[in-house]
Amino acid sequence: MVAALPASCETRLDAALAAVDDRLNALGEALRARDAAAIEAQAGELHRALGAAVDQFALAAKAGPVSPALRQRLARTGGLVAAQRESFSRATAALDRALDVLLPREAAPVYSPQAAAERGPRGSVIQA
Repeated sequence: MVAALPASCETRLDAALAAVDDRLNALGEALRARDAAAIEAQAGELHRALGAAVDQFALAAKAGPVSPALRQRLARTGGLVAAQRESFSRATAALDRALDVLLPREAAPVYSPQAAAERGPRGSVIQA
């Protein structure tokens, strides 16, 4: 049987997950407030918290198995991160669609020398 992680290691893992949870909540609040500066700051903090949590779990993996409670908490936090990422993806797609409507891309000119050159010669004469 493999020995469980020391309590100090479990405490560090728990603190790392708590930091990620806190950053996710802060980012959610910044998004609800539509505060661009806070969103940027909280996204950076979340990125740092996620990196620290990954580092802590990598160290813990060398020391022994993680408790079922921490594994379940890690899975829940991972689900929250995935949900936040999906929310960003949907918001980005909606913004892109709105920008396409408000600022349509310029169509290539139909009657210009460049357009004629792109199409090439068009005649009814067949060349042998």
